[in-house]
Amino acid sequence: MDAKKPFLSAGATLVAMLGFMPGAQAEDSAELAKKALNPVAAMYSLPVQYNWDQKMGPTGEGMHSVTNIQPVLPFTLNDDWNLISRTILPVIDQHGLAPNGAADKSGVGDITQSFFFSPKQPTESGWILGVGPAILIPTGSDELLGSEQWGIGPTAVALKQENGWTHGILANHIWGLDGSPPDDKDKVNQTFLQPFLSYTTSTLTTWGVNTESTYNWQSREWSVPVNLTVTQLLKIGGQPLTVQAGPRYWLDSPDDGPQGWGFRFAITMLFPR
Repeated sequence: MDAKKPFLSAGATLVAMLGFMPGAQAEDSAELAKKALNPVAAMYSLPVQYNWDQKMGPTGEGMHSVTNIQPVLPFTLNDDWNLISRTILPVIDQHGLAPNGAADKSGVGDITQSFFFSPKQPTESGWILGVGPAILIPTGSDELLGSEQWGIGPTAVALKQENGWTHGILANHIWGLDGSPPDDKDKVNQTFLQPFLSYTTSTLTTWGVNTESTYNWQSREWSVPVNLTVTQLLKIGGQPLTVQAGPRYWLDSPDDGPQGWGFRFAITMLFPR
């Protein structure tokens, strides 16, 4: 028996498991990698994203982690339009933000629920568009983890994908509803801006950069983290998924907010239709 055969067989098995097979399967994987970068792709997916930040609170010794559970559900409206539901449920863990552990909390935060009405076909110039409402749902398990108020506003996304590049922006603005905030809370009035740029290689590795900036119109303060990420499309046991990791750096944040470097790790399960 040729001694090389077991190694060749193992190598072929690994290549097949990761989904890097030639021909039609590779083309399907390339299309799947593009859809994974499109916020309004007509594809079921379940991203779970972990973010860790530090140097928070008056002493600068606090830390904060948020695990965002973000199911994406597409619905066909007619021959020309899709409705894309995107939910963000944050699971929060924070420590050292106040003296004597007064703000040490773990639990869920407020849900942000977005609905995008999106044309099935890009524009003549290749832009993929989506627009609709964003709703803030006060699901915080503790008053320190949520706004304790309902909110609503518009959201929109525009992106273009060509020659391996994906670039665009996702944005929303949410106002707290009249009469909803408690006496000790500011009314929600904030703008979210997420410009993004990425490049996907022939091995389905995506190098990306984005900001997820929020401007609070009540306090007139910015929160500006910049995320540098590398994402790999895999197929494990036939199940496609992406794995993402990378550092984040805070260019600006409110008083007692995160400073310096943080970290992001995410896994997204993909369910092509």
